[in-house]
Amino acid sequence: MSPATPLPTRADAFAIDDVAGLRIAIVNWRDPWHPAAGGAERYAWELARSLTERGARVVFLTSRAPGQERRSRVDGVDVVRLGGTFTLYPLALAWTLGHRRSFDAVIDCQNGIPFFTPWVLPRRVPVLCVVHHVHDGQFGLYFPAWLAWIGRVLEGPVSRVTYRRHAFVVVSPSTRRAVRERLGWTGPAYLVPNGADAPPATAVPAPSSPGDPTLVCVTRLVPHKRLSRLLDLAGRLTEERPGLRLDIVGDGPEAAELADAVRDRGLGGVVTLHGYVSQEIKAALVARADLHLSTSQGEGWGLSVVEAAALGVPTVAYDVDGLRDAVRDGTTGWLADPDEDLADVVERALKELADPGRRAEVAAACRDWAGEFDWTRTADRMTRLLAAAVRARSAGTGDDRAHVVHRYGDEHPLVVEGPARDALLADAGAVRSARPATPLERLLGRPVAGAGS
Repeated sequence: MSPATPLPTRADAFAIDDVAGLRIAIVNWRDPWHPAAGGAERYAWELARSLTERGARVVFLTSRAPGQERRSRVDGVDVVRLGGTFTLYPLALAWTLGHRRSFDAVIDCQNGIPFFTPWVLPRRVPVLCVVHHVHDGQFGLYFPAWLAWIGRVLEGPVSRVTYRRHAFVVVSPSTRRAVRERLGWTGPAYLVPNGADAPPATAVPAPSSPGDPTLVCVTRLVPHKRLSRLLDLAGRLTEERPGLRLDIVGDGPEAAELADAVRDRGLGGVVTLHGYVSQEIKAALVARADLHLSTSQGEGWGLSVVEAAALGVPTVAYDVDGLRDAVRDGTTGWLADPDEDLADVVERALKELADPGRRAEVAAACRDWAGEFDWTRTADRMTRLLAAAVRARSAGTGDDRAHVVHRYGDEHPLVVEGPARDALLADAGAVRSARPATPLERLLGRPVAGAGS
């Protein structure tokens, strides 16, 4: 790659969304075409694609599933695939060491544990460590005790030391709180949430009989999603609603066990396991449902929740990390206490939705909420952080709050944080007003009427 990109002069110091020519590495466990890809892969790839469209030169460093090419170029992004589930980590570190002077900034995605890229990068290269959710409570579901302990040490104490001169990027208020309380992270933690796609025009909600509701769950079939609770719920609700149907959409290592459980419980006529389906089929299945469900013990956000909301379908979920951010309780869905029987909450929700007026109100609120999140806005927020961090040669900040900043000559104020906020406030003569952002403004990335009064 070419020599380091020249830093902008003061004359263009306020072009905080300009990444043209910057060389950026995104290191993520998998790519979107990996058989086990999920929401984290979608997030990383949307950033890679959007940054490339804005003129950056992006390398996407990831693992290699059987049959995948070692190198490819997709949408202008150079994809480099190395190793498998565990071997990727040392191989990615070695590759980054060999290219340590080839990048202006790095997005290091923590899927349980990060890639520790600051160990091999020059100090001037800012690193943004993306954390979707804290895994400390999940390691034990997937690994033996000794390996789970290593995972928790790497996720917590080792990460704290490694990224102390850099910054975390989190996808939800829940994750921000979790990295503080459960990982002991005291450095900057910037909020850049997931986006969501506009629903396909063909995904038109179908009329539903109040007595024969259709439920849907879009999820990866993995242990922490607690899939047995879906079957418990279906079995209980069909006692009073024999026409109820439950569609489970998604694939994963628990697929065979789940299919056996459906058969053993005699739920074959109630529960349909669709496996992996196209986006169009998934949207059609969700659109025809009365409710979307989640039995997960915790998420970073809840991408499937927002995608369902975009179709006017509310979600019933547990009041746990991530899901309490993606579901607006009583407005775009219903949250159950962690020890509450989800079937009780689903039954209450179905009774509310039996009123056509209430159903229309909830559907409209769902669409409005989902409309607040799109991938362009996600990329806008990450772009500002990257551009400002490269200029400052640091992703850090002395003020961890987000601010609403209104500049002279700009029609719309910006919600900014970290080095992007610092760059704007450095020239007080260019700023009309600035105030701390509310939690909702920080999540949405825009000012909210009346919030600053």
